[in-house]
Amino acid sequence: MPRLPDFEGLALFAKVAEEGSFAAAARATNVSVATVSRAVARLEDRLGARLLNRTSRQLALTEFGRTICEKAGDVYRRAADVENDAREMSVQPRGLVRLAVPMSFGLRWIAPLLPTFFRAYPEVSIDLHLSDASVELVADGFDAALRIAALPDSSLVARRICSVTQYVVASPDYLRRNGRPEHPRDLIDRPCLSYAYRARSDVWRFTNGAGEEQSILPSGPLRVTNSDALIPMLLDGLAIAELPEFIAGEYLSDGRLDALLTDWSLTKGGLYFVTPSARARPAKVSALSDFFAEHLSDPSWRWPK
Repeated sequence: MPRLPDFEGLALFAKVAEEGSFAAAARATNVSVATVSRAVARLEDRLGARLLNRTSRQLALTEFGRTICEKAGDVYRRAADVENDAREMSVQPRGLVRLAVPMSFGLRWIAPLLPTFFRAYPEVSIDLHLSDASVELVADGFDAALRIAALPDSSLVARRICSVTQYVVASPDYLRRNGRPEHPRDLIDRPCLSYAYRARSDVWRFTNGAGEEQSILPSGPLRVTNSDALIPMLLDGLAIAELPEFIAGEYLSDGRLDALLTDWSLTKGGLYFVTPSARARPAKVSALSDFFAEHLSDPSWRWPK
């Protein structure tokens, strides 16, 4: 396997040629004269030829040194440009963010916010991945994700944006025909639709103010990978389902659905902005995190208002 090029040696040689002395090159690059001298000597040994003729009073490029001087200078300038661009991006929001967001949440609540974000950050672009399936941020090359869960993935850095309440719901027509459940046990023999990507399996875990707990495994004719697909069955009065409030809120507010077992609560979850690491987070990712925290920490989907 070929060795890596001696980037330091090439860069310091180019600086010596530009400045005309080892001392001037050392001052320009903020290193010691000895460091410059060793780097040039190491490069000469590696290349098998002298680059500079040195005397006590002057320094001159050899013919061989002149042939590679310009290209060594290009290496130095390109590396400096890369570093400067990277430093600027870490301070000024700029560049592409690959963001993963659950499908229904992204369509309902993230897409409508994007015009405001892009007006505020015109040099940032977003590759928005909409899917309810959980992605592996590092393995799949994502910079960040919004996740709705009871607990964030402990291997990631998570910023809690807001709480997300889950509701068990049914239509008024269903309740007129079948009666209202008074206890989670009453759901056992009823058609209860389920969501395939539920963070903590299919089981519905209820608790109440008295500390009672009840777990129910929903059983019904439909299991989906996107909660919006449950809505037609619910509105047609055919079943009961669990919905997050950012979907259920509009139907509860206009009476098309009723919330059931309101004296009980399901496992409480939250909306999290997650990233692989908090260290050296690019400004573009921090800007997106702060933007979501500002616009979603007190969301309009709350029910009751």
